[in-house]
Amino acid sequence: MRLSKAPLLALLLGLAFPAFAAGTSAQLYMNPNCGCCGEYAKYLRAHGIAVTEIPVHNLAQMQEQNGVPERLAGCHIMKIGPYIFDGLIPVDSVKRVLAERPLIKGLTLPGMPAGAPGMPGPKKGPLHVYYISNDTPPKIYATY
Repeated sequence: MRLSKAPLLALLLGLAFPAFAAGTSAQLYMNPNCGCCGEYAKYLRAHGIAVTEIPVHNLAQMQEQNGVPERLAGCHIMKIGPYIFDGLIPVDSVKRVLAERPLIKGLTLPGMPAGAPGMPGPKKGPLHVYYISNDTPPKIYATY
């Protein structure tokens, strides 16, 4: 029996890009008084990610529960599938994680640096995005 390559190719592509196969949706847990988080949500939507904004008052507790070191905490937590994205992370890093599916908890961009997606003002230095893992200390994942 001979198998057609088309169904196999479709299956492989579907497995390789599950986050974008049916669109990407995210839950953005944020301080209700933070304007940059709303701007970040607009930025993500402009890049094809459907974002639900969820106001919370226990962000620090959520960051701790999700393994985000206090010194690397950002201004909100976003969940997409099994991953967390803490802070104003450029969409290229978000999409890279979703495409590659590494064995990490997620990513964080510490603080609220000027020039980061959602933050006004010119960038004043490199933006370091760190990965968060259960097995190793946080390390730089990408620099912008």
